[in-house]
Amino acid sequence: MSEDKNKMSAEEAKMARALAAKDGINKPTPNDNAPAANDMEAAVDAVGLGRVNMSNFTPDKAQSSDSALGWHVLDQTTLPSQGKFYPVDSIIKIRSAKAAEIRHFSTMDENNYIDMEEKLNSVVESCAQITSGNRRLSYKDILEEDRIVLLLSIRDLTFPEPENKLMLAGKFEKSKKKQDVELSVKNLVPSIIDAEIERYYDDKQRTYVIKTRSAGEIIMSPPTIGVMQEITQYLKDRNEKEIEFDKAFIQVLPYIQGDWKTLSLTKIFQLEIDYKAWDQKKFMIVYRLAERMRIGVQATLETTVDGDLVKAPLEFPGGIKSLFIISDLAGELL
Repeated sequence: MSEDKNKMSAEEAKMARALAAKDGINKPTPNDNAPAANDMEAAVDAVGLGRVNMSNFTPDKAQSSDSALGWHVLDQTTLPSQGKFYPVDSIIKIRSAKAAEIRHFSTMDENNYIDMEEKLNSVVESCAQITSGNRRLSYKDILEEDRIVLLLSIRDLTFPEPENKLMLAGKFEKSKKKQDVELSVKNLVPSIIDAEIERYYDDKQRTYVIKTRSAGEIIMSPPTIGVMQEITQYLKDRNEKEIEFDKAFIQVLPYIQGDWKTLSLTKIFQLEIDYKAWDQKKFMIVYRLAERMRIGVQATLETTVDGDLVKAPLEFPGGIKSLFIISDLAGELL
C-alpha cells in the first residue's frame, strides 16, 4: 500500500512539473531591467510610437501576389494583334488551368459550334485577365483572333512537361522529308494586314479610322470575343425563330461594331435595318476593308531545323479538346 502511495506521489509530482512548464509558455519572462508601465507610457507620450520603416515592405522584399497565385504577364507582341487595339496601359495576365476548369472544357461537343465557343471562352475567362490602369476589363474585351495565343500559352503553363508537347506532322520545305513541328506560339505564323490598310491605324483611338470619298469616315477594328458572342446569340435567335438574316451583313458587322457592351439583339436588328439602306458603293468599300482587316494566324505552322524551313498544317490532333488533355498517356501509366 505504502509502495502504491509513493508511486502515486511520484506521478503527481511529474504531472505538476509538466503543468507548470505548460503554464510558463504563455507567461512573460520576468525582466528586472524592463521599464515600468508608467515609464513606458511617459515615453510614448513624449516621442510617440515612432515610424514604420516602409523599406521592409517594398516590392523587392515582399513576395509578388501575382507570382504567388501563378499569374504571368503575357507579352502582347506575341499576339496576332500585337496589342494595338487595347488601351496603351493594358496588361494581360494568364495562369495555368485548374482541374475543375479542365473537366468543364473536356465536356466540349465539337459538333456543336456554340458549345465549342463556350468552352474555349470559359478557359480564357477563368485563366486570363486584362487590366487598364486601375480598371479590370472583361475577357470579352480580348480580340477573338488573339484567343489562340492565349489558349496555347495557358496550356504551356498547365502542362509544362516536355512529353506533353503537341507535335504535328510536317515536312522540310526543300527535301520534303518528314519532321514533326510543335504546336506552340513560337511556330504560329501571323496574318499581316497590308500597308494600304495599316496606314489608317489611329494610335490615339487604337483602331482604324478610314477616310473615303464616297462613304465618308469609317471606323473599323478586328472583333472582340464579346462582339462575336453577341452576334452568335443573334444568329441563334434568328434560327430558332426561323427568321432570315442577311449573311453579307453578318460578315461585315464584327468589324464595324467595336464595343460589345452596346450590342444586344435589338441593337443588331436595328443595325441590319440601317445596313440595308447603304448604297452599293458603301457596301463594297466596307466589305473589302473587312476582308483585308482579318488578323489572326495562318493555317500553317513554321519552324527552322538546321537552316531548313519546316512546315506543318495547323490542326489539333484528337480535336480541339486535346488542348487540355495529357498527350503522353503512356508516360503516365506504370
